[in-house]
Amino acid sequence: MNPSSPHSVPTRAEAERLVTEAVELGRLPRSAGEKLGAGLADECVREPVLEAAFESKRRGKGDRVSVSKNVFIPLTNLCRDRCGYCTFAKLPGDPAAKTWSLEEVADAVNGARRAGCIEALFCLGDKPEKAYRSHLAWLASRGHTTTAEYLVEGCRVAFELQMLPHTNAGILSAEQMAALRPWNASMGLMLETTSTRLRGKGYAHHVAPDKEPEIRLRMHREAGELKIPFTSGLLLGIGENAAERVDTLLAIRDVADAYGHIQEVIVQPFHAKPGTPMHAEEPLNDAVIAGWVGLARLAMGPDANVQAPPNLAPEVLELLLRSGLNDWGGVSPVTVDFINPEAPWPELDELRRRTEASGQTLVERLPVYPDDLLHRPEFFDPQVHAAALRLADADGWARRGVHVEAA
Repeated sequence: MNPSSPHSVPTRAEAERLVTEAVELGRLPRSAGEKLGAGLADECVREPVLEAAFESKRRGKGDRVSVSKNVFIPLTNLCRDRCGYCTFAKLPGDPAAKTWSLEEVADAVNGARRAGCIEALFCLGDKPEKAYRSHLAWLASRGHTTTAEYLVEGCRVAFELQMLPHTNAGILSAEQMAALRPWNASMGLMLETTSTRLRGKGYAHHVAPDKEPEIRLRMHREAGELKIPFTSGLLLGIGENAAERVDTLLAIRDVADAYGHIQEVIVQPFHAKPGTPMHAEEPLNDAVIAGWVGLARLAMGPDANVQAPPNLAPEVLELLLRSGLNDWGGVSPVTVDFINPEAPWPELDELRRRTEASGQTLVERLPVYPDDLLHRPEFFDPQVHAAALRLADADGWARRGVHVEAA
């Protein structure tokens, strides 16, 4: 399922030349990315990439690595898409299918506040009302016609309880994002891949209409037009080749260049799960994953925020810390990762210890980064901006203990 790249593996000398040029240029050209991507399994290519990526990160971000302390709220796990790797999505008759009530949202948020969380991460399936009449009827009984309308209410509840929502709801229209904006500090949609090939029969996104790359890119652009701080990312190992991975990174970069709203880029590895069509797929080697984090840093440049989830590669955090990342993403002390429930979050104290052992410093952030919060107020609804500033210190990082003290 993963066609080989036509590029030959560069020599170490060529790899060193390409990455040095990328660091000095502040971004990675497509041709260099494809050459290096084709050779990341080779240590002679990968090591120069990691070294250059770490230098790029050091120039732009210094020694800081950030993390967001959050509560994960899977508002509904009904979804009209059937991705070949997903165990999150459930059918209405499944005993595990669940749509949260607003009271359950409030209970989760109150518990998370007592644990010192600031971010309420809303994740949910894509447009289940278009596939399941029972869910449409459930929404109608509560005065809604779409899941996105109900999501606005969930975000409002979280915000009014002094949490900052970050929404990852799949494909939303510009109008739906505009309705969510007064209650959200940021939003996101993993681009995953620009490969239309993976929409073909037998591939990961065959039965997933919302994974059409152009539809996802359109939402990225519309979020930019609305001035919404936005998270995107690359999903590794779902059948794409090296050139397609590079193309995905550069597509995200193009949108970032055009609108300036891409606040972070996640490099997330695929993990095969029992019971899915892709259960037998071999995952990428951890070292290769670190290499792609490095290429993401070189592609996006020193000032970008590059993230790798620590629960998906817990044995190699030290390697990832050499790869140019500057963010671990959200880590919850109160909920599991509902998308990857088999992968527990690391304890924050352990994450801090291992980050500091690498010579770097762990800092807690809000669902938005200090640069946007302090210098780009136009990227927020005024009430969200004011609330975020109350939860931040003078440098724009999370003010430690604020919710614990209030509780």
